Amino acid sequence: MKKSGFKHLYYSSEDILLILDSYSDLFSDFDPRPYSEKSLSEDFLLECRKASQDKKRDIHIRFFLPKQKREPMDEIKIKKRMKEHFHMHLIQSRKVIEKIKVRGFAWFIAGSFLIIITALLPNQFNSILLKILINLAHPGGWFFLWEGLAKLLITTKEKRPVYEFYKKMVNSKISFSDYKK
Repeated sequence: MKKSGFKHLYYSSEDILLILDSYSDLFSDFDPRPYSEKSLSEDFLLECRKASQDKKRDIHIRFFLPKQKREPMDEIKIKKRMKEHFHMHLIQSRKVIEKIKVRGFAWFIAGSFLIIITALLPNQFNSILLKILINLAHPGGWFFLWEGLAKLLITTKEKRPVYEFYKKMVNSKISFSDYKK
């Protein structure tokens, strides 16, 4: 993992303040594309995630660069790229949570159905194969029921911090300022 290019990272009540050597500190070193398409740096995203955890209100991300290195047109492209990245990942994380909820609900319904069916079937069957299937289906129903509830209640809760992070970042304000060494 590369060493973070950030000289300093400061947190204030609602601001994330970063001093950069250049714009490239915000992006992946392995991505040769222009700023409008470049992948954001994992180091940058990790630092933002840490800094945003305790913030409830809108976040203001403020980047400081030496005046001679600032390019207003690049800053417009970078802001747009960051907002696109945050919005895309917000939608992806929302879809992941919704998919888990749907799957969990389906498992819960399937388990409930198996439990009810096996409880209602009479035990007076002559076929040993049918008795074995009923005896296997009943615990299987409980498994599906509990796994479905776990997906609905626990797994979605585990995925929520990623969604909350991107929700904060989508609503964040991004600005660039001069920094004197």
